[in-house]
Amino acid sequence: MRRFPVLFPLLLLLALTGYLLPARSPQGEQAPTPPAAVTPLPQALPAEERDLFAALRPAVVRVDSVNMATRTGGLGTGFFVSGQGRVLTAYHVVKAGQLFQVTTLSGKTYPARVTAFDEAADVALLQVTRGGPFPFLELASQPPKVGERVLAIGNSGGDFLQPRRGELLRLNAEAGRSDFPAGTLEMNAPLAQGDSGGPIFNGRGEVLGVVSYVRVSGDGVTRASYAVPVPGGGELIGALQAGEKRESPLTALVGLAFDQNHSGLTDPPGAVILRVTPGSAAARAGLRGCVADRQGQLTALGDVILGIGGVRTPDSGTALDQVKRLKVGDRVEVEYLRGGQRTRTTLTLRAQPVGKTPLDAQPCTRQ
Repeated sequence: MRRFPVLFPLLLLLALTGYLLPARSPQGEQAPTPPAAVTPLPQALPAEERDLFAALRPAVVRVDSVNMATRTGGLGTGFFVSGQGRVLTAYHVVKAGQLFQVTTLSGKTYPARVTAFDEAADVALLQVTRGGPFPFLELASQPPKVGERVLAIGNSGGDFLQPRRGELLRLNAEAGRSDFPAGTLEMNAPLAQGDSGGPIFNGRGEVLGVVSYVRVSGDGVTRASYAVPVPGGGELIGALQAGEKRESPLTALVGLAFDQNHSGLTDPPGAVILRVTPGSAAARAGLRGCVADRQGQLTALGDVILGIGGVRTPDSGTALDQVKRLKVGDRVEVEYLRGGQRTRTTLTLRAQPVGKTPLDAQPCTRQ
């Protein structure tokens, strides 16, 4: 998801007016608005995938959000999962928003509201408040397979509902985060900010997952992209359709993301911290993430966690296993390495809200 500051009150007022008082056509629907400028595609589509893209694209939307209190807005992607206007997207796309709007391929805009979410799985369900029926997508009934081709549709780089191709590289990927659900899919599709919440399709045009996280290098090149699996008929989708709102305080309370590129390669081996969420238990304990210069080049690794609660953590996978065992109210000792020196600190998981680092945020502290 891309976030941007609303710098002037007038711009904010105009944005909110678009949500609260949408323009109407004589037929009662909102008047079409021009889509974002289309830039050249990063990859040419083969004929069969071009046909698939054309068939699926009308059910994918751009998701915009506005937060009146902070005067900020955000942009992501979503897709219809019912003809009655239910839209599936990533939870972090809508978490900070107060007012929401979806834009369809035709350029029509519709106000929407959040009806359900699962924070740990990073998925949310929106309900368009008027209009329809809408074209919608089918969720996959069969599990994905490593090596199969995948197609994504999103709104990154100034594009409007454009395709991205790739290959499924791994199942059950951790991606250095404790909040990834089981079965998370890793791909090499060139996704970027703005694609969050968009669908990942298999060759049959079924939705395999919802884009949740993009890992980029210091020069902005996508290293890997990740999607939360959303199998049809599964418990996750059933809970969303039932209107459940599941908060997951553990993710924000711990506040750790790990550096997969250096995991286990230090001496002694440990889990290298990529990023620490401000206000989290890790931040209060004094733990630090990596440091980059103004050009985004890595200049220093983060702290290297060697053990959590007396259990050795030689890599990020074992560290994540220990983090997932924690619960609100726990106090746990952490042994870590900084500048060649071993030291210890205590993580205390207090039941208080903290800010959550966006899934596609910059990975390192800037010098």
